[in-house]
Amino acid sequence: MLEVNQPVPEAGVSIAEAARRTGVSVHTLRYYERAGLVVTTVDRTAGNRRRYRQLDLDWINVCTRLRATGMPIRTIRAYADLVSAGRGNEKDRLELLETHRAEVLAKLAELQDNLELIDHKIDVYRGRLQAGTADSLWAGVSPADQSSDG
Repeated sequence: MLEVNQPVPEAGVSIAEAARRTGVSVHTLRYYERAGLVVTTVDRTAGNRRRYRQLDLDWINVCTRLRATGMPIRTIRAYADLVSAGRGNEKDRLELLETHRAEVLAKLAELQDNLELIDHKIDVYRGRLQAGTADSLWAGVSPADQSSDG
């Protein structure tokens, strides 16, 4: 079995090896291909088995990372179409990526706000546990007497 850091042989690697190297399932690799996300045509053996080259693995990594940031499949497909079309659409690619970057930054800001709330709640519980007053949080206290700490 090949090591992940070893170069891909010129003849390519099997779909199972490609899955191992990219960290996605065989099913996902097939899906990416059917969905039009792969910018190259994955080679086939005489027995019609897929053979992935380094360029394919690198592109799958790009797709996987874009997906991990929440980019919709249709947007990845649009990006893949632009890349596949070749030179001359670099401004369109840049605009697509800048738009997605702004969306990711907005999500990060929202997550940061949510994390701050969680940190506040953790601080409240730690403080109440340390003071011995944690048992009064949201339990048996009338709404008028209850603070927003619970």
